[in-house]
Amino acid sequence: MATTTLPATELPPRPRVGGARLVDQLYAIVRDGLDQTGDMVVLTGRTLVSAVTPPYPYGIEFVQQFLFALRVCWFPMLLSTVAFGYEAPGLQAANALNLLGAIDRLGGFFVLASIREFAPFVTAVVMAGVAGTAITADLGARKIREELDALLVMGVDPIKNLVVPRFLALMLVTGLFDVFALLFGIFGGMLATLVNHAPLGPFFATLGNNAETTDLWGSVIKTTLFGAIIAVVCCYKGLTASGGPAGVGRAVNQAVVIAFLGIFAFNYAFTQVLLATHPAITTIAK
Repeated sequence: MATTTLPATELPPRPRVGGARLVDQLYAIVRDGLDQTGDMVVLTGRTLVSAVTPPYPYGIEFVQQFLFALRVCWFPMLLSTVAFGYEAPGLQAANALNLLGAIDRLGGFFVLASIREFAPFVTAVVMAGVAGTAITADLGARKIREELDALLVMGVDPIKNLVVPRFLALMLVTGLFDVFALLFGIFGGMLATLVNHAPLGPFFATLGNNAETTDLWGSVIKTTLFGAIIAVVCCYKGLTASGGPAGVGRAVNQAVVIAFLGIFAFNYAFTQVLLATHPAITTIAK
């Protein structure tokens, strides 16, 4: 019986197994991550340009988004900052300092822990988990209902009318909430001091001796930029949601994870630059 041999160009590709398949999967993940990062950078540029070029039709939407974020985030922020300030840099640091007989240095430690790191981090977590997810869900629902396509048909720019007000509102409210977090975080430190039966005078003395204006404005600026990262990521995931209601849920989950990764990466870079340009804040005063 005669046999038929296919040309080499018509042979079906052999399936990739083992390490080759793992390499393909990693390559696809990295490529998708880079594509999304590039799209977010482009969205950031378009948002900044749209925010400063006339006309400015987003005033009412900006106020509504600001009040919405303020309304839904203030109570979780209150609980989170007091709890973090009392537990992590409060009780644990106080226990360690008690062993050294230096409980009076707890205020100076709070400059390092709460003002520089914990307050901005807690603020970003609450804003991403509460306001950011709401933004992604709102824009994602509009996307799958084809409302965004309808806006484009009517000549309405979704970037200027939807993304810009959310971007500006989240930046502003996140920066303001950082001040809120600083105050209640220090209140948690006061509670930890009183629980350890120590006077508050040394706590405030070392806090004032170590707190610089650089620490304060650096904390507020860093947190404000955290809000910008959260807004861009959440708006992007909402604008690109697909697959019906389940796709919106996936977009919300992805937005939170990506926002946290962006915050961690930016926090590392910002802290390194701040410490390198202001070496005086690395010195701990008595």
